[in-house]
Amino acid sequence: MATPATEAIWLVEATCAPDAAESRVPFRAEHLARMLRLMEEGVVVFVGAVADVSASVVAIRSASEAAALEICRQDVYTKNGIWVEFRIRAFNRVYAAD
Repeated sequence: MATPATEAIWLVEATCAPDAAESRVPFRAEHLARMLRLMEEGVVVFVGAVADVSASVVAIRSASEAAALEICRQDVYTKNGIWVEFRIRAFNRVYAAD
């Protein structure tokens, strides 16, 4: 059996604009490419939207809350009004250590 371990990360809930399902379409490829790059770099742990596209969740490794928020603020979704508000919390992610 695997040994459990924890990692302190930031969990960001990004509230989406009411029309996000449609308005995100022109920016989605750029957004996803950036998120995948940040995942490859080990900065983003996971990202995704809830089924009704009313919010997205991004799990981020960063030294501070401000740095995690800045990652979201620099996203094409924020710059184009798809992500309109953020809620951030410290989160202890559980994973298998071995």
